[in-house]
Order: sequence, then structure tokens, then C-alpha cells
Amino acid sequence: MIGRVILAALLAGVAAGFIMGVIQHFKLTPLILEAEVFETAGGAGHSHETGPAIAGADEPEEWNPEGGWERTFYTTAASMLAGAGFAAVLVGIALLSGIPLTARNGLLWGLAGFISVNLAPAMGLSPELPGMPAGDLLARQIWWIGTIVATGIGIYLFAIRRQPWAIAVGIALIIAPHLIGAPQPPTHESGVPAGLAAQFAANSLAAAAAFWCVIGVFSGLALDRTAKGVWAT
Repeated sequence: MIGRVILAALLAGVAAGFIMGVIQHFKLTPLILEAEVFETAGGAGHSHETGPAIAGADEPEEWNPEGGWERTFYTTAASMLAGAGFAAVLVGIALLSGIPLTARNGLLWGLAGFISVNLAPAMGLSPELPGMPAGDLLARQIWWIGTIVATGIGIYLFAIRRQPWAIAVGIALIIAPHLIGAPQPPTHESGVPAGLAAQFAANSLAAAAAFWCVIGVFSGLALDRTAKGVWAT
């Protein structure tokens, strides 16, 4: 039973990731490519050196996929792996919490995942295009992970508890990361046009919402077919 549940979750996530890859190809990749033009044009003003250069020493270039179908392939593959991981986490939470994940409520599960992983962090750290300024990487990662955990626990308390204390704690957890504030860059000046950045942020959140909703629905459908009776145990 456990093996079938895990396999169903992974397949549901892979399918959702493939759909996300298609959305990225048409809605996000063109914006990234456009932003890379501005990043290249303003490269001299966006140096990330941390010390004096050593004469005659060239830093190895970071590998990136070529444009076109190679970029699409790797982006889609990464989305499929992420989808499988997120679906496994979603199903794991459902099994551990005892809250059924089915075809009927899969959309709600997906929305909860989107709010926790994408929407709440985006309120402090919006999706960024290449060439846009950013704060310290480690500090942003810590805040991002903390926001996801706090928001997820807050949503869980709303879903499984009805007592006033649980509601109060849930609200406090959801608000706390935003009161602390996300790490910000020293300056918000960027060569990337504001309209392009806003369009990318909006498209990224819309794509993430579709991604999570598909994960939730597909996971619910898969569990309905492979794990009948599991929620009654």
C-alpha cells in the first residue's frame, strides 16, 4: 500500500511538472531571455567580486544550458523533479496528519501548497529576473524556508483545529515572517525595466498557482485509485 501511494504521488508530481515546464517555456522563458539582454548590457555595473582580481587567473564560468530546446529540456526536467518532490511532501503531510487528500479536495491542498511555498514568500521576496539586485543569499534562504514552515503550520492549525488559541497561533505564525521582514538588497536600482520585472513576478505566481493546483488534483485522483480505504485506517 505504501509503495503504491508513493508511486502514485511521484507520477502525479511528474505530470504536474511537465505541465509546468510547458507553461514556463511559453510564459516565463521569453521574459528571462529578454532580461538577460539587459543584464549583459549592464554587466560592468553588476560585478559580484568579493576580493581583488589575481592577474592571469580566470574564474571558471558557471555551466548553463544553451538556449532553445536544451534550455527547455533542462527546465522541464527540473520542474518534473520538483513536482515529484512536492507531491510526495503533500501526500506525506496528508497521511501523517490524517486529513484526507482526495480528488474532491485536491484543489484545496494544492492552493495551501501554493500559499505556503510561493505566495507568502513572494510578499517579501518577489520572483526575480537575471540582473535584478538581491540581498544576501544565505539570509534570503533562511527567511524563505522559515516563511514556508511558519505559513504551512499556520494553515494546518486553521484546517485541523477550531479552538480560538489555534486560530490565534496560526495567524501569528503567518504574520511573523513579514513583521521580521525579508532581507533586501542595498539598492533597488536595476537595468531591468520595472514593467518587465512586474510581468515576470505576476506570470511566475500564476504559473506556480497552476502548478500546485495540478499537483493537488492529480495527487488526489491518484490516491483515489490506488489508496482506497487508507483514510479510514
